[in-house]
Amino acid sequence: MYGSIYSFLMATALVALDAVDVAMTEASVGAGMSTVLLLAALHLTRADEVKPLRRPLLPLFVAIVIGAALVYGTFGLPAFSDPQAVIHTHVVPRYLLDSLRETGVPNVVTSVLASYRGYDTLGETTVVFTAGAGVIALAAPAPPRGEESMTRDLVLRVLGKLLIPFVLLFALYVQFHGDFGPGGGFQAGVITAAAVIFYAIIYGLPAARRFAPDWIIESMVAAGVLVYGGVGVFGVLLGGNYLDYFVLAHDTVHVRSAASFGSRWVSPSPSPA
Repeated sequence: MYGSIYSFLMATALVALDAVDVAMTEASVGAGMSTVLLLAALHLTRADEVKPLRRPLLPLFVAIVIGAALVYGTFGLPAFSDPQAVIHTHVVPRYLLDSLRETGVPNVVTSVLASYRGYDTLGETTVVFTAGAGVIALAAPAPPRGEESMTRDLVLRVLGKLLIPFVLLFALYVQFHGDFGPGGGFQAGVITAAAVIFYAIIYGLPAARRFAPDWIIESMVAAGVLVYGGVGVFGVLLGGNYLDYFVLAHDTVHVRSAASFGSRWVSPSPSPA
């Protein structure tokens, strides 16, 4: 519940910062879907807690020491929104003043994630690929008993049919509007995944697998890393640097926009959670 409240407050702060796309993603995933999944997991677990074999004194000591070190480190941080902070006097002016000229992308968030931090985003894509491969490998082939209970709820079925198409439509809006919106377009994949998860919760896992077949999910998980890494290799073959988009076309504005658009389809959302 604390995590849900924190996600809701973060969504409110993001709305105040005019990053509505990110706020919608944080509210739907952090405060919405994550809370539902955790409550469902608590419902399926037993009421009896297994007692630990030994007292966790050493892990408790390590946690206290690390927590105290983190708290102590916060005293050395600059004040929130301090205009004289190091980041505001070095990196931020470079991004705000030279981003459009150097990358051709009007949205600073997109240019930072897809261009200035291209290697970091490639690493995030690899992490998502690894996590997705692990989930696919551990997923049970047969659905667990009792998962079809919500399919008999008429209210949920009707609301799902009414709301899920609009959720997918909003995901497409975030994707195509990412170059110009404050929050970027990386949240489009998260919103789409949330819609599929809600569909599976309401209509059951077999219906969700018909809606999003396993072979499509597995292909997209592998294609994400291959496409992103392949773009960098292709740039090297054309005589440029790795992830150097300027060698892909003569019009740098169009090639940068296309590269950032493609990277959002295969890259994860940097969730504020």
